[in-house]
Amino acid sequence: MANLSCNSRAARLLDYCLRGEPWPPELLRSLADDECSDALFRIVAEGLADRFEPALCDTYAALFAEAIAPGESAALVDRYRRVRIPRPITGEPRTVFVLSRVTLGADVAVTSVILDAAKRRFPEAAIYLAGPRKNWELFAADPRILHLPVNYRRGKLRDRLATGPDLRAALAQPDSLVIDPDSRLTQLGLLPVCDEERYYFFESRAYGGDSHDPLPVLARRWAERTFGIQDARPFVAVARAAGLSPPGIAISLGVGENPAKRIADPFETELLALLARTGLPLTIDQGAGGEEAARVERAVAACGAHVERWTGSFAGFASIIVRSQLYVGYDSAGQHVAAACGVPLVAVFAGFPCARMFARWRPAGHVIRVDDPDPAHVLEQVRLTLRQMLESLPH
Repeated sequence: MANLSCNSRAARLLDYCLRGEPWPPELLRSLADDECSDALFRIVAEGLADRFEPALCDTYAALFAEAIAPGESAALVDRYRRVRIPRPITGEPRTVFVLSRVTLGADVAVTSVILDAAKRRFPEAAIYLAGPRKNWELFAADPRILHLPVNYRRGKLRDRLATGPDLRAALAQPDSLVIDPDSRLTQLGLLPVCDEERYYFFESRAYGGDSHDPLPVLARRWAERTFGIQDARPFVAVARAAGLSPPGIAISLGVGENPAKRIADPFETELLALLARTGLPLTIDQGAGGEEAARVERAVAACGAHVERWTGSFAGFASIIVRSQLYVGYDSAGQHVAAACGVPLVAVFAGFPCARMFARWRPAGHVIRVDDPDPAHVLEQVRLTLRQMLESLPH
């Protein structure tokens, strides 16, 4: 065991889970240690969740309850089995807390649907989004959506669990409800953050069963069942970013630290050149720095066209998407902002482990499903899609 890397151990554990076989306890213990716990989440937790297989939710609960509370996991699993059952909300709370999913795209595609339902169901209640500031900024222009700051840290297991005590204290308000849309703040519903009678959990990985409905549709159905509100929809509410020209095409090459979503060189350079030939002004998100920013710089430098960069917050870039004529990017948060706002989009969707993940996460719009990641082939698909779309774009 000691000779295996953290990633190798995590891949081995995931394989046990997917085969439905008992995993060696020492393998889980080795991954729950600080040195390897990032791989436990990145490979095992995401590997189970991304398949949207209802049976794997039980596997996840058993595995991560033991990682979180060794020897005391049974109580967590029993509670999880109770709270996963949808039930209608009764009463009129003064305060409604909606937990952030932590990832930006999920907060648009899923959490915003629940926020919409909560606003309509409880017009007099104070509604808080509990999560990082960058997530709340996507809704900051809506005076109904208040912010409960939560500093969730990725990486080590102990860091991910460190927010628990403060979060429980903040949510312990009388006459309040807590809505959990499968949040990382509770490790997908495993960690208790309030009394069960005040807690409503949307198990997004299992809801919808074997269907191929997208997550916003499933969240809408759960909201109707839970809140009694029909037709809840994704939305963003962002202030307008200043200092940029009127956007034509908004572009993101972000992949959320998942290189499998990316198409190999020279795709990105040639994509920018193709988009420049439309004659529309281009604005690209520089990203949060590091590898993504370096890729953006290389692609812009090599494409031979003028491309304006956005270097601020994601909420600022979202305000650019909202005013754009077209959005183009990989499977990322930007595609969900465009879909929520009715902006025409072309999403290049690669790196999904199964068809159901593609179906769950695909946005409303033109989505290029990448089964063959050859750069020339994908670029040709984008070119053909653009040709079909450009005639309908406003001039």
